[in-house]
Formats: sequence, C-alpha cells, structure tokens
Amino acid sequence: MKKISALFFLFAFFYLHTTAQENRKEYKKISRMIPMRDGVKLFTVILMPVNDPTPEPFLIERTPYGADIPLPNDSIVKIPNTAITNLAGDGFIFVFQDIRGKNKSEGKMQIHQPLIHSTQKGAVDESTDTYDAIDWLLKNIPNNNGKAGIYGISYPGWLALVGAVDPHPALKASSEQACMSDLFLGDDFHHNGAFRLSYGFEYSYGVEYDPTKYSDYPFTQFDNYDWYLNKIGPLKEVNNKYFHNKVPTWNNFVQHPNYDAFWQKNSPLNYIQSPQIPMMHVGGYYDQEDLNGPQLMYGHMEKKDSFNRNFIVLGPWFHGQWANRKGDSLGKISFESNTAEYFQALQKKWFDYWLKNIGDGKFDEATCFQTGSNVWKTYNKWPPAEAVIKDLYAGTGNTSSFAKPVSNSGSVSYVSDPAKPVPYRTLPIEATYGKGSRWQPWHVDDQRFAYSRPDVVSFTSDSLTSDLVVTGKIVADIFASTTGTDADWIVKLIDVYPDMDQKNFMMSQYQLPVAMEVFRGRFRKSFENPEALIPGKPEEFKIDLHQINHDFKKGHRIMIQIQSTWFPIIDRNPQKFVPNIFEAKASDFIKATQTIYFTPQYPTHIELPVMAN
Repeated sequence: MKKISALFFLFAFFYLHTTAQENRKEYKKISRMIPMRDGVKLFTVILMPVNDPTPEPFLIERTPYGADIPLPNDSIVKIPNTAITNLAGDGFIFVFQDIRGKNKSEGKMQIHQPLIHSTQKGAVDESTDTYDAIDWLLKNIPNNNGKAGIYGISYPGWLALVGAVDPHPALKASSEQACMSDLFLGDDFHHNGAFRLSYGFEYSYGVEYDPTKYSDYPFTQFDNYDWYLNKIGPLKEVNNKYFHNKVPTWNNFVQHPNYDAFWQKNSPLNYIQSPQIPMMHVGGYYDQEDLNGPQLMYGHMEKKDSFNRNFIVLGPWFHGQWANRKGDSLGKISFESNTAEYFQALQKKWFDYWLKNIGDGKFDEATCFQTGSNVWKTYNKWPPAEAVIKDLYAGTGNTSSFAKPVSNSGSVSYVSDPAKPVPYRTLPIEATYGKGSRWQPWHVDDQRFAYSRPDVVSFTSDSLTSDLVVTGKIVADIFASTTGTDADWIVKLIDVYPDMDQKNFMMSQYQLPVAMEVFRGRFRKSFENPEALIPGKPEEFKIDLHQINHDFKKGHRIMIQIQSTWFPIIDRNPQKFVPNIFEAKASDFIKATQTIYFTPQYPTHIELPVMAN
C-alpha cells in the first residue's frame, strides 16, 4: 500500500509548468467538490484536454494520498514522461479524487472498509462513492464520450478493484495494480499469520496519525534494526511507549491476533466474487508490499469469470515499478529491456479498446515476464496447465536434488534466538519510506549475508546441465520440529549463479531469491484457532511461495534456504506459545532448537511446476 498515486505525477506537473517541453497535448486543471449520495463532498482534480473537439472518456484514479496538483485552477500543463504519457497523447479526461476523510475531502476514513452497500440499506462505501463520482462527472464535465475507466497502484489499486463492484453503467474497464488482498493471509500487515512489524508499524502511523496527510514516523536513528529490537522490544510496548492507543489500525492488530471475523469480513475474498467489467490485474514478482494481491484476486475472480473479463499481467517489478519511466533492472538484476515501457503500451491498448473502441479487443489471458531468460510470455491459462510438478528435496550434506531421500536419519538443526534475529536484508534497516531507504529492491538482494549465519540452513543442488523453466505456483512442504511450543518458518527458493559467471563476472555466486515466504507455526492447522506446537514432534508445514515464471539457467544451482527469524519485517515469535503475541512479555521469548527433516517419512521439499523445454 505504498504511497503510489497521483502524487507520482504531481511534482512533475509542477516542474513542467516552469520549463520548456517538447510538443505534447495540453491539459487544463480544474478542481471540484463532488457530492456523494450522503451529502459528503470529495475533492477532485480534473485534467481536461485543451482544444480537443473529440469527446473523450474519463480515466479515474482515487487515492488516500493526496489528489491535488500544486498549480492554480485553470493552469495549462503538459504531461511528462510518466506511466500515463502515452495515454495522454491520444486524449483522456484524467480524474484524481481524494477518498472520503483524507486530505481535502470531507467525511471519515476507515482503512479498507469492506463493501457494505448491498447488505445495509443506505450505506456508503468506496463502490458507491465511485459510482456517484462517475455519475456527477458524466453530467457536469463537457465533451465526454459517456465512458469511464478506473485504475491505480497499491491502495488506489484496491480502490480500482472495489470501484468495479456493482459499477456505474458508464464504467467499462478497471485495472487493479498491486492491490492488497487478504490482510491476514498474505499482504501488507500479515503473511500466513506472521505480523509484518516494520511495515505495519510505520504504515498505520503514517495513514492515521494525521488524517489530513501521510506522516512519516519520526525515528531517532537511521538503522532501525536495533530500534525495533530494543527500543520497542515486545509488541505490547508499542502502545505503552509510542502510540498510546491513538492509532486505530494498530489497536485492531492487538485485538485480532488470529483470523477471526474481523479479518474475514475485511477480506476482498469475502465481498468480491466475479469480474463485473473487464479487469486487468497487475503485479510484480518482487513486490515488497502486495505481491500476493493481484495473483490471489485474479485466481479468486477467475473461478466465476463466465464472460472472459478477467486478465493478469505479472512482471519483474517492485511495488509499482511498472509506472516508472524505466523497468530494465532491479537492484543488481538486469532484465535487458524496458519492461515498464512494455507494460505501459499494453495498458494503453487495454483502455483504448474498452473506452474508445480502438483495436481488436484480443487480450491474452496472462502476460507474464520470464525472469532468467528475460523474455515476455503469454498464456491462455494461468498458471499454465501444461506445467508438471517436480519435487526438489532437501538432502544430506546440505544438498538438494530431485531424488527423494532414502536415509531414515536425515536431519539438520539450528538454534533460533529471538534476541539475535536474522535481519531480512543487510544492515542498516532504514525507515521504510525514509531518506536513503533500500526498501524497494530487497526482494532480489543477494542472500549470502544470511547463508553464513548458524541459524540459517541451506540445501544446494548440483549445477544444472540444462535450463529448468519453472512457471506457476510454488509450494514448500517443510517437515520440522522445535524444542519450543511455537515457531516461524521462513523458506526461500534461490537461484545460485555460477562460481565464475561468464556473462557478468560481478554476479558470480550471487544468491537470487526467486520466491520467499514466512509461516507462523501456530496456524499449521487453522488460522482461526491457533495451537501450540508439541516440543520435539516433527510436523508438516505447507507454505505457499506464490507464483513465479523463472528460467534457472544451465550452470546455475537451486537452493532451498530455511530460517526462523526475519527481522524486523516480521515480528519476533516468542517461540513459547502465548494466546496473543501482541501481549507477550519479555520473559516469554526463549531460544529454541529447530530441526529440519529429510527422510522418506518426512521429506522436506519444494514443489516446482516445470515447463517442457
């Protein structure tokens, strides 16, 4: 839910107002307070094409992050090189709107309020607000063609998703991009029940501390690894020391530590069913905030897509990277082409067809970049049905292979200490959106910083004798035990580059994480009703590592890596079962010995959907 919105363009607009630019279509800024059905008025910025006799459609982005453009009304602007440049060149009426309760809009905001209008008579929500905004625009903005589309990234992506439920008849297409899905199972605040500490702390403060703006938390030091570990300590100290019960979302975390009715009611899986208008889901394999949302919502809505309205695009991107001018690399990983430019051309084709009747309307079901080979691929079903599952097993001597274990004594142990957690990336851990932050590319960081730690175990294959293309959903099947009564399991699927990489010498032995995820052991049977682990008892933990499309190249090796702390992106599990980790005391945090098994009875492995060469 990063602050990606109209703000992405605002300073560029201001810059363009004062500098010479090449010849581009001009737009006039106007702003209006648009009334909703309950009388609340929402601040809205409208960019109208200048000297354009052709009726144009509306392209709408709704946001909690600030819709205004720092220019006076009736200013004339030219849109710069941004994600909407190619759309603006042919003419759209661009609309940016503050949602209720944020920035210049009236009303009260509730983060991710579930849709309630269909079950509560007279109720308003983001679906009804979208409907009312479109209705007003059609009646009050001249020279429109009677059609509208909606799109957005992150929180605005979720707004594009819910705005397409029970839509206004003029709303013809939506593109949710990096939207959140279920906030307990797989996005933003929790992953498989494990709490995303640094992100949950900083984001909830940022959105709710001051309702008129986004507020960065005022950290007193640059490296926050130690701050989260020692200045906060147990999570119960957050309200005691810092929030003092004044941040509603944090209070919800504390009050709802399990997947109860609160989280289930607030999940889009509960209040969104089928695509009622054409929907293009857009996501990144390396999205550090909402990796799961587009994948999960595409699959959820695909089950009831009887009119072929549901499509997905996946690329090699961090959160919202496809809106940048360039998408040719991430961190040290090169993609060898401008993937953002490719997507933006596809986005133009999408809205041109649905809003302007331009083109043939033939869209591939799935358009998914293949990392490793660095090529775009298209599929008529996602994940592709032709993929064959091959199990990559952990084995003795820290090896991995496609051969099932044969020894009955295969296991390896490590000590997990909550007082010395494994950092999720190399130090320093900067504030998420702070100066110098390396938050965006951490999903592709070289994992050798963790590989050498005694509380991290790795299983590495021999060098591949041919390319291995893995396309689809990755599932880790971990058999493990602990001397504690609770445990976290962090599993990584890693592409290990050759010892001497002839293509790029500086990438030799690089450990590229292709897929990573965490699972909180107490939820192994039920996310609603957690149970303590039995000390010393081997148990099975199935972990969804989500969808990839990756070519493990000849000469590379494949690694399975497992650990039990991932700090501070994930809070510390006390490793002693307590009913509510948000209320755990310092004395509840204990060392534990974790054991990973690789025997015929307990074959730890990762399921890889392999495509034929």
